[in-house]
Amino acid sequence: MDSGISDEAYQDQILPHVSRTFALTIPQLPEPLRVAVANAYLLCRIADTIEDEPALPPEQTLAFLERFKSVVAGRADAALLASEVEAHLSDRTLATERELIVQMRRVLNVTASLNPSQRSAIQRCVDLMCYGMPRFQSTASIRGLPQKVDLDEYCYYVAGVVGEMLTELFCDYSEGAARNRAALQGLAVSFAQGLQMTNILKDVWEDRSRGACWLPQEVFTPRQVDLACLTSTPRNPGFDAGMDELIGVAHAHLRNALDYTLLIPGKEAGIRRFCLWAVGLAVLTLRKIHKNPGFTTGSQVKISRSAVTMTRILTDISIRNDFLLRRLFASAARGLPLAPFSETRRSHFAQPGVRSEIDPNAGEQFAARDAEPLRRRSYGSSGS
Repeated sequence: MDSGISDEAYQDQILPHVSRTFALTIPQLPEPLRVAVANAYLLCRIADTIEDEPALPPEQTLAFLERFKSVVAGRADAALLASEVEAHLSDRTLATERELIVQMRRVLNVTASLNPSQRSAIQRCVDLMCYGMPRFQSTASIRGLPQKVDLDEYCYYVAGVVGEMLTELFCDYSEGAARNRAALQGLAVSFAQGLQMTNILKDVWEDRSRGACWLPQEVFTPRQVDLACLTSTPRNPGFDAGMDELIGVAHAHLRNALDYTLLIPGKEAGIRRFCLWAVGLAVLTLRKIHKNPGFTTGSQVKISRSAVTMTRILTDISIRNDFLLRRLFASAARGLPLAPFSETRRSHFAQPGVRSEIDPNAGEQFAARDAEPLRRRSYGSSGS
């Protein structure tokens, strides 16, 4: 990486090397938001790199994450932490992730340049992520998670906190979004869970090959499926049925994601585009998973480049028109199962003072609201 550029330019330079998806969506945001969201993503990626390093014993991982929280808060030396973490990284850490660790100070320089509201939202996100991730990684196994609420909790710490942070950043930037702050906050975690669950379902076999499974055994027990003994072949009808139920839950969350996006004023086209591209690609991925129950690798349910391009074109055409955007979503989601969320909700799985506003009956509400229009209209195929 070019060391002679500004810290903000360094963020732009490294982003495509650590996330192709966010390198596509973040540049759609207006300038002040683009800088803050890119910075937040890179900080989360640093935390994730520390958490994922297999050469670190659990106690060392926890110690580094605690120090990273202090660094983000401006209470510790970023260069010293970067040097110590980099010395412990193994060959299993990607070169670009190692580079990001080494250049931690540059990323933190950008954090320090943000306004107080932005820094507060980002710091809270990093704190909760560093608190929650190790709790799950330390017990990860191919047995899966015990219950659906455990999946909700996992999704909260790795994605929901990001949804909450983005909401604060959007409301700080846009007065129109701020007027809908309460409603946005109520949907933020669900939005993020829809995206995260889509990734979990797509990557189920790759995760198992690494010794982890994030599916809830509770969903599969009534279908006589033991996740600990699961294999990709031969096909297991009980497993397929359980996956369909989880696809339905993810679908319900993504409907919340669409409602969230439409609470952003139409004039904020960049924020809407950032959200809509993610939602559209997730819905198309769910449809691929649903149509290919025997898939054995994530690449088999990856959406095509032409579908990505079409998603971008269609959302851009409809970016200010809520009616057209709902029709596009309905077309993309046609044929997907729809399931209610878990009945059990904690008052947020985090440290004191963090609350959740997810509606446990949202799936049923969406089914009642949308079933008739979807039967009556013929929207045409969205392609996959």
